[in-house]
Amino acid sequence: MEIEFINMTYKRKKFILRDITFKIREGYITALIGKNGAGKTTLFHALLDKNAGYEGEILADGADWRRVQAECMNQTAFVSDEQKFFMNQTALENVSMLQWLFAQFSLDSFQESMERMNLSVQKKLCDMSRGEYLKYQLAFGMAHGSQLYLLDEATAGMDPVFKREFFQMLHTLLVQEHCAVLMSTHLQDEIEKHMDYIVHIEAGRIVSEYEVGMDQQFFQ
Repeated sequence: MEIEFINMTYKRKKFILRDITFKIREGYITALIGKNGAGKTTLFHALLDKNAGYEGEILADGADWRRVQAECMNQTAFVSDEQKFFMNQTALENVSMLQWLFAQFSLDSFQESMERMNLSVQKKLCDMSRGEYLKYQLAFGMAHGSQLYLLDEATAGMDPVFKREFFQMLHTLLVQEHCAVLMSTHLQDEIEKHMDYIVHIEAGRIVSEYEVGMDQQFFQ
C-alpha cells in the first residue's frame, strides 16, 4: 500500500499541520523525524481518525483515503504508547474480542509471533513493560496481514538485541508482504542504518525530505 499526502492541512486540538506533501512508499521504511511537538503524532492521527477534517488530499494506492479508509484500516497497524486495547485483559483475551474486526486475522500467526518475541499470550497488557506492549501490538498487526505500519517512537527504550530483531522483522515484512512503513524516531543510529526515506517536520510543516544515502537531495 502506498500513501500519498498532497497539500494536506489538518487541525487537531490547537495544533495545525500545514501543506503536508510526501509519500509513504510500498516496500520501504520512511522515517518521520522532528522535535517533540513538531506534529509527528498528529500526522498519524490524520490517517487514523475516521472523522479527521483535513483539507487537501490523502491517497491510498491512488484512491481517496476518505472513501477507502475503512478498508485500509483493516490492513493498517498502529504501534504506539497509546492504550487503545483492553489493558486489563490478557493478550489472548484482546485477540478474542477484537479479531472479528479484521477480515484476515490469523490466530496461529499471532501466537507464533508472540512466541518468537518471548511474550506470553496469558499476560495482561497492563502488566507488560513498554517494550512488551509495543511488541504485542506488532504481533497483532502482523496477524491481520497489515500492509501499512505506523510506528510512533516504537523502538525508544528497546534493548539493543530486540531492536535488531525488530528491524529484521520489518525488513522481512517489506520483502515478503510488500507493505509500507512510516516510523517516527529521534534516534540517529536508526535513521542511518535502517531508514530508506526521511521526512523532517517542524512546527507542523515539512522542512525537508530526502532519500537516505543520496546526500539529503530532495526527492519528489
